[in-house]
Amino acid sequence: MEINGIILVNKEKGLSSNKVVNKVKYLLHANKAGHLGTLDVLGEGLLPVTLGKGTKLFDLFLNKDKEYITTFKFGETTTTLDSEGEIINKNNVSISSKDILNIIPNFIGKINQIPPIYSAKKIAGKKAYQLARNSQITESDLKPKEIEIYDIKLLNCVENNIFQFKVKCSSGTYIRSLCRDMATALNTYGVMLDIIRTKCGDFSLKDAFTLNDIENGNYAILSLASLFSYQSIFLKEEGAKLLNGQIIKIHLNDGLYKGYYNENFIGIIEIKNHKAKIAIRLI
Repeated sequence: MEINGIILVNKEKGLSSNKVVNKVKYLLHANKAGHLGTLDVLGEGLLPVTLGKGTKLFDLFLNKDKEYITTFKFGETTTTLDSEGEIINKNNVSISSKDILNIIPNFIGKINQIPPIYSAKKIAGKKAYQLARNSQITESDLKPKEIEIYDIKLLNCVENNIFQFKVKCSSGTYIRSLCRDMATALNTYGVMLDIIRTKCGDFSLKDAFTLNDIENGNYAILSLASLFSYQSIFLKEEGAKLLNGQIIKIHLNDGLYKGYYNENFIGIIEIKNHKAKIAIRLI
């Protein structure tokens, strides 16, 4: 039986997102699998994995807001802006919680952010980290991108110059770049020591399962229909027409609806000017 839906995985540090997806696919005997937003190997936490027809939801769910718990160290930086890189700059500073709180407001809202050179950002068709490894690019070769940071909370001071934060931000935000830019505002360097993704859209880490959970049969798969809060419409013979790509007349308000045909969830139906078509087919 084909498995369709989304499973929320609690990714452990040290595994790539693709390796987690392949492991889940193998354990659940899924025909297809994908994920909704890469977590770096260093990163851990929430990784929504799509299964079967759920892979068709990639574009719909990818650009959702995110939330992270992360730790920054000020006073040094590395080639990769995280603890996996080689230290390249240091200075003697003593950053206080007050210093941090003074600069946080400068990073709330829509800002232009330059990605790390060691990232999957594409430059001339190649990933930035591939070019960076061969010293073919510098940070100045990367174009800034507008992102939005909704909130930064200073959670605690772990030890001298090391602080833990909670960050709520738009999709596409690089937390390593935020660390770098906050450090610049403090007239020093910065490196991200760790990062945990706690939310992705409406999905939460508290509902996620480890690979060990999944291997031991302790997991739940979110059905495709449960992912949408749209009003449901139940179709008869006109459902077959929609599945064949036809547009049908229907007297409902414009908008998106969950469509059912023969009691099966078939996907998302878009209605405009009393004409309906299947916007996302999930059967």
